Amino acid sequence: MKHVFLFGEREKRANYVEALESCGALVTVSQDTATAPDCQALLLPGGADMDPALYGAENQGSRGIDRQLDETELALCRAFAAQGKPILGICRGLQVLNVAFGGDLVQDLLTAASHCWLEDTGDQAHPVTAPEGSFLRLLYGEAFGVNSAHHQAAGRVAPCFTVAAQAADGVVEALAWPEKRIYAVQFHPERMTLRHRRPDTVDGRALFQFFLSQVG
Repeated sequence: MKHVFLFGEREKRANYVEALESCGALVTVSQDTATAPDCQALLLPGGADMDPALYGAENQGSRGIDRQLDETELALCRAFAAQGKPILGICRGLQVLNVAFGGDLVQDLLTAASHCWLEDTGDQAHPVTAPEGSFLRLLYGEAFGVNSAHHQAAGRVAPCFTVAAQAADGVVEALAWPEKRIYAVQFHPERMTLRHRRPDTVDGRALFQFFLSQVG
């Protein structure tokens, strides 16, 4: 059974755990990173904004900052990458990965109204396009619908990553570093699968299956 580490509290990570376990994974959710080395892969979940100081910027719209969480997740992704273990970043997780390897973030998108979570309806949905060779294109085709719940995004992309999907307004929707088996998406596949399936997006479960297929 493929063993995935997820930092945090299990009850707050229930959607991720449900999706991974439905694909046959064993998931350890813990705030004790000492248990992480025993796992074969890392999932970096969604959450609040990172501290802009970590990518050399002043705060220009970032909120909900937890510097200790930022530093913990940065350390985790660098450690798993150094060990050659697969990583999947989701929403904030994409942003953490981009910062960890030398990129930066757009702190408040000019088109945030089209991407952010809405109080009345929750996640929005919009199409994205995956270039030829993208892991997402192999899973879902050239153009497909995803959910959306963010106001930040990757700005300068870290040199190790290629852009694996974009929205119509140019927002980076996925990154890939295939040589390291590191992948990230700006959308939330855990809210596009199982009991959360929705008719205006693809099935997020295929992405979790792909991630687990990368685990040796």
